[in-house]
Amino acid sequence: MDIELNGQPHHAAENQSVQDLIEQLDLAQQALAVAINREVLPRSMWPQRHLRANDQVDLVRPIGGG
Repeated sequence: MDIELNGQPHHAAENQSVQDLIEQLDLAQQALAVAINREVLPRSMWPQRHLRANDQVDLVRPIGGG
């Protein structure tokens, strides 16, 4: 199925969870925020939230600086 990942088309497996996507992208150990369809998804919900066709997924990593 197709989703949008950070503004770009991305193919995701059927019934893939957000946690599965994060692991597939090798980001599991990163500080990361996830929004799906412009709603922030708490980390505790990543394993339960399964991706749906045409979901807009935004992954944001904090950048330090001053």
